[in-house]
Amino acid sequence: MRWTRRGRSANLEDRRGQGPGRLRRGAPMSLGGILLLLVLSVLFKQDFFALLGGVSDVATGPAGYADPAPPPADLGAEDEQVEFVSFVLDDSQETWNRVFRGRGDDYVPARMVLFRGEVSSACGYAAAAMGPFYCPGDQRVYLDLGFFEELRRQFGAPGDFAQAYVIAHEIGHHVQGLLGVESQVRRLQERHPDQANELSVRMELQADCFAGVWGHSTAQRSILERGDVEEGLRAAAAIGDDRIQQMSGRGVNPESFTHGSSEQRVSWFRRGLESGDPERCDTFGG
Repeated sequence: MRWTRRGRSANLEDRRGQGPGRLRRGAPMSLGGILLLLVLSVLFKQDFFALLGGVSDVATGPAGYADPAPPPADLGAEDEQVEFVSFVLDDSQETWNRVFRGRGDDYVPARMVLFRGEVSSACGYAAAAMGPFYCPGDQRVYLDLGFFEELRRQFGAPGDFAQAYVIAHEIGHHVQGLLGVESQVRRLQERHPDQANELSVRMELQADCFAGVWGHSTAQRSILERGDVEEGLRAAAAIGDDRIQQMSGRGVNPESFTHGSSEQRVSWFRRGLESGDPERCDTFGG
């Protein structure tokens, strides 16, 4: 990507090197609790992570993300990566600000929290093993930079646009919150628990498509370089539910999917990339 240094985003909170601190809502959840929710989700074919207050993430659970690497002794060694994350955060939100303005609506920017190992949010305690996630309770994206190394090493999805896809996907969840999609889905999941997983998949795929809408805008502005699109599509395929289940040594069980298959994630991300039109991202239409 031809990204430019702008310094740190005003919407970036850096909590690397800090503990989880004081929870904003709910009780702390241990890693064992997270594992329990993962097992229950598979056994009962429902998204028990919804109990955390609406956490939306790219790759959930230890099956999708190995233990994170410890932070570098000198956090300044990550300055360039922090500036890259800041660029993607600001650029993606500037894109959505234009989209909302075109609709006659106001866009309220999300904030991003960088952390290492564990963090507290309005959705409760979270460990880095959950992967990046968006919490609608405080309108923040939570990211452990160590995930990008796992994306490259464990998932075989290197490249800066692969990383940008992850961030843009989480901003896509924020857009869903502003549009009212997230609250509608949570209500439907409460009324129809047997459809909780299917609804979760549809919401995640829409966030993939929204990430593609931003990707389309970068192509229009000549920010993308040769190979960037392939990097993003590879990342979308790498974190499909079927791929993660295979990597964990379990059989593929489509009924337990909460994020969509690799094929689905690639298809919806590509749709956003090619159209640049949020209206083409209706994953709930049929």
